[in-house]
Amino acid sequence: MLDGPRERIQLATFGRCRLSRKPRSVDLTQVSEWDDGKVRRKDDYLAAEEPLEIRIGKDPLSVTMRTPGHDLELAAGFLFTEGLVQRRSQIVALENDPGDAGANRGNVVRVELEPGSAPDLEKMRRNFFAASSCGICGKASIDSVRARTLQPPNPDFRLDAEVLVRLPEALRASQAVFGRTGGLHAAALFDAKGELLVLREDIGRHNAVDKVIGWALLENRLPLANDVLLVSGRGGFEIIQKAIVAGLPVVASVSAPSSLAVQLARELRLTLIGFLRGRRFVIYAGEERLGPS
Repeated sequence: MLDGPRERIQLATFGRCRLSRKPRSVDLTQVSEWDDGKVRRKDDYLAAEEPLEIRIGKDPLSVTMRTPGHDLELAAGFLFTEGLVQRRSQIVALENDPGDAGANRGNVVRVELEPGSAPDLEKMRRNFFAASSCGICGKASIDSVRARTLQPPNPDFRLDAEVLVRLPEALRASQAVFGRTGGLHAAALFDAKGELLVLREDIGRHNAVDKVIGWALLENRLPLANDVLLVSGRGGFEIIQKAIVAGLPVVASVSAPSSLAVQLARELRLTLIGFLRGRRFVIYAGEERLGPS
């Protein structure tokens, strides 16, 4: 057992993919609240933030600061969006590792890849350390990301604008941890009719996206050629890159995209929406996909 004798482990049919009970994503603390000159003690919920180490066999590959929960999906999504695997069958085993010491318990995911798929770790000195606010910080350069071969997404996908404007409300209604802490990003996958397929939360917006894409990989749903990704924060370059790798034709955010994200979306002909709030949004790329389904 991974987390002590009382922890129940659920086994899934995915090679040797071992899924543990959902880790704690919220911490409780005591705070002092100042309100119009009066101070009172109260309990407050915090979004949990802990390091997750991804290992290929026994060799460390990456450390990312994340909110515990859906760690196997996060690892799978990271491997896929970084180009280390191209299909689910390359992942032979994916499991929570107890770690070497108590401090690491529950913060290590071990991956076993099929022969011939394992990366050359000595050559890969990009050293994937991703801070929670910016997944691209650990790259040697932006050029190393853009050097990858990215394919334009489904040109025939169409999304009704009336469907699009309903998505933020559906996202907010499903953000359980955000509702308690106010401190998490979310990424949600919708179909062309606006039906929510999956939503994941994390203190790092790029991690939330990797969790969604990892879910799709493990569910054999890639490429996501007929779906829409909605993110709760801004649409940065790495989110657009990850979306294109997953085959997503439309990415929307409730805030602004970055200039590099807009440039990549236009180059690869992805539909990029920003400031999706109420009945208003801004189209930065791919306007041709918006219209009656």
